[in-house]
Amino acid sequence: MKVRIAGIRDRRAWDSYVQSHRQAAPYSLFAWKEAIEQAYGHQGCYLLAEERGKIRGILPLICFDIPCVSRALISLPYCDLGGIIADSSGIKNILLKKALAVANNLHADRLEIRSNRQDISEDNCCGRHLRVRRDKVRMLLPLPDSSEALWSGFKSKLRSQIRKAEKNGLRFQWGTRAGLHAFYDVFSRNMHALGSPVHSKKWIRQVYVQYGPAARMGLVYHGSVPVGCGLVLCTRDTVSIPWASTLREYNHLSPNMLLYWNFLQFAADTGRKTFDFGRSTLNEGTYRFKKQWGAQPQQLLWYSITPGQSIKTDSEKNGSYKRIMIEAIWGKLPFWCANMMGPHIRKFISL
Repeated sequence: MKVRIAGIRDRRAWDSYVQSHRQAAPYSLFAWKEAIEQAYGHQGCYLLAEERGKIRGILPLICFDIPCVSRALISLPYCDLGGIIADSSGIKNILLKKALAVANNLHADRLEIRSNRQDISEDNCCGRHLRVRRDKVRMLLPLPDSSEALWSGFKSKLRSQIRKAEKNGLRFQWGTRAGLHAFYDVFSRNMHALGSPVHSKKWIRQVYVQYGPAARMGLVYHGSVPVGCGLVLCTRDTVSIPWASTLREYNHLSPNMLLYWNFLQFAADTGRKTFDFGRSTLNEGTYRFKKQWGAQPQQLLWYSITPGQSIKTDSEKNGSYKRIMIEAIWGKLPFWCANMMGPHIRKFISL
């Protein structure tokens, strides 16, 4: 068994291996690495285990460098799920051991693996300290064979909410690369309203371009005004939605209902088996929104492996309070200022 760093020539074989595993998310495709490197400059270290020229396992990693602060090796930043995909537990352990060696060589503070499986323990961390975050879930909806069957399975209240958006004069439209400006206008305004630094337009463009046909952009219009946007990424079996936004002043018209329904229609009618609504905290607002569509929670396990025992810092202990304070301050910044500064900050936030 040989483990090496994958190069651009391995992209087709890498993606084919990801596509052959139903549990894999689209973030494990090679396009995520290319988008991160092109947009934000963080370098990928994609580990590939092969035997007699055949891929037997992969572990996508990004060296997430915050100058003068920290360095982490993450699988994967800016999304819910990365982790090890392998043909056996033995190969998983080989890849993990190699990742720990790479982290050590890069003088990384930690190795972080975002997973949905209980496949890492103290026993295979080579004497390092392991912490596991379990505060988030991934909301998944099994899909029937058609959007008609999906629609008929909805409760009447949900169907009426979708019809309400249409009755309110909203219309859904699939976007092209030319629609990125409209997408980013809605997306950035919503992030500002939420008090969160926004991703750069270059990042959104790179994701859309690198994924090619596996990325679909949706826009909701009220007249000629874009009021909702979303981007979905696809594997053979799964459609995932990393970003969706609506303008608050139009939320009473239910643009989010029309947006999600069209994405769900697309997923069901193209033969996908699962729609991934993304991560949520149990019983919070986004959790309840996703649950009304029939999505069920799948536990996310974010493993953090460090050379020595890590102790919660004051920022971690008081994280919720500080986050609320930052959101309140950020939301009060002029929109142009937040949009200018946001991408330079967001680049260094791995969530």
